[in-house]
Amino acid sequence: MALRVGLTGGVASGKSTVSSMLVGLGALLIDADVLAREVVARGTPGLDAVVAEFGPSLLTPDGDLDRPAMGALVFGDSEQRMRLEAIVHPLVHERMAALEAGAGVDDVVVHDIPLLAESGRSDTFDAVVVVDCPVDLQISRMMSERGWSRPEAESRIAAQASREDRLAIATHVIDNTGTLEELRDRVVAVFGELRELAVTKAREAI
Repeated sequence: MALRVGLTGGVASGKSTVSSMLVGLGALLIDADVLAREVVARGTPGLDAVVAEFGPSLLTPDGDLDRPAMGALVFGDSEQRMRLEAIVHPLVHERMAALEAGAGVDDVVVHDIPLLAESGRSDTFDAVVVVDCPVDLQISRMMSERGWSRPEAESRIAAQASREDRLAIATHVIDNTGTLEELRDRVVAVFGELRELAVTKAREAI
């Protein structure tokens, strides 16, 4: 079985950039958020199940899931959210399992999970990579790159696990406080370590 890696990082840490770099190096990326959109795309059994549960008012005129309407329905309503998750989560896990099954025994499979520290699932992975930077830098990036106010940025950070909590689950840390080239060098180094772990795991499985 391939090496299973959890990739996480706080908002504006650079996790998406790191995941793209890892793919470029040969990792297989599994993004739960992307899969969650795919399993309820137009024409899928997942979308049919959502409509059967919540009604056709959640469809756009073109027949797609109206995400703003769905978000408004489940936001702040745990019962409605659980009804939606009961449909989507099994489909996402099924797609994840299929993607992992298609990986080679010595491949590196990276699961992009923004809230891995919050989920308590870090111990289900062979390795956990945390993209790390100081909170002040996160805030600065959100304000300059996303146009958020400082209170908005601070509120988003407060809603996530602390930096210390994320670092506590890390087997590998990718520092993202320098240049893009410095980040790339660190990603290359970490991927090399993950490849070695993948090869070792494959040998031990023989």
